[in-house]
Amino acid sequence: MSTALQPPPALDAPEHEILKTWIAAILWMIVIAIESTTWLSSHNTSRILYPIFHFLFGVSWQEFQPWNHVIRKCGHVVGYGILSVLLFRAWRATFRKSALQAWALRWSGLAVLGTLTVASLDEWHQTYLPSRTGRWQDVVLDTSAGILFQALIYFWTRSRMSTAK
Repeated sequence: MSTALQPPPALDAPEHEILKTWIAAILWMIVIAIESTTWLSSHNTSRILYPIFHFLFGVSWQEFQPWNHVIRKCGHVVGYGILSVLLFRAWRATFRKSALQAWALRWSGLAVLGTLTVASLDEWHQTYLPSRTGRWQDVVLDTSAGILFQALIYFWTRSRMSTAK
């Protein structure tokens, strides 16, 4: 009888794929939670971005303020768009019936619902931080970004299916 350690049994490919997609989505939610802290408030990010903008473009502090706002809102769109894509992948791996199925309203709807939930919790959390403000407008922006990215996924998968035929 050997006392050597035996390797754990390998995960089935579908289970492993499901786990990987959910880990990616959860890690991105952690990134969003970190971005929701005081560390990345408008005041703190402007202290980093303003010197860069001033050096590159010679803008004054007053000229920089609208840019800071635009950059932060673009961050919302990109961040929550990525979350929506990652949630779509996770739901697709979880509920996919065949390898030929590339898109389903169920996966897309759950991804948008997840994006809405995370955005709502993020803004609610920010209402408790003195350096942040929780705004319903940001929830609308974040959810709209999720919907936009779901539309892009839909059209991308549809175009891939039509070229494959």
